[in-house]
Amino acid sequence: MPRWAPTDSKARASDSAPAASDALPGSASAFELDSTAGRVVLVNFWATWCEPCEQEMPAMERLYERLPRDRFELVAVSIDEEPEKIAGFVERYGLTFPIVMDPGKKVAGAYQTMGVPESLLVDREGRIVERYVGPREWDAPEYVARIESLGGAARPASSPSASPVSSSPSP
Repeated sequence: MPRWAPTDSKARASDSAPAASDALPGSASAFELDSTAGRVVLVNFWATWCEPCEQEMPAMERLYERLPRDRFELVAVSIDEEPEKIAGFVERYGLTFPIVMDPGKKVAGAYQTMGVPESLLVDREGRIVERYVGPREWDAPEYVARIESLGGAARPASSPSASPVSSSPSP
């Protein structure tokens, strides 16, 4: 089974799902989804014209800055057709996580996304474990705790067997 192959019926895809590989202008190389092996990954499908996408981007950036790269990765897959619009959006919001283009919607189609924003949470073994439709406050305690529960946060150096601490959302 190829990495990124879904394991549940809600996220079924073809055995040869294409990788998002078009680099954003100015980036050194294309982002390869297989380069995330062994990490928890949040894959977000979005577009510059999507207001809910715009709403969730600041929280995605805060999440990306908070969690260590050796345990967690975030990649945003834009369905936009014009790289200049994406570059302007990235600059306006100061986004530092990898952003790739999927103008033909091959990747979005392979994972049967229903629209934007839509996000897939992928565990360290490459299995899609959750699908989120609509915007989220990604740095909220419940999402951080979920990512940590999958191994997406570094353990304290002084206590390798310690469990990550997470707080529950208040009622």
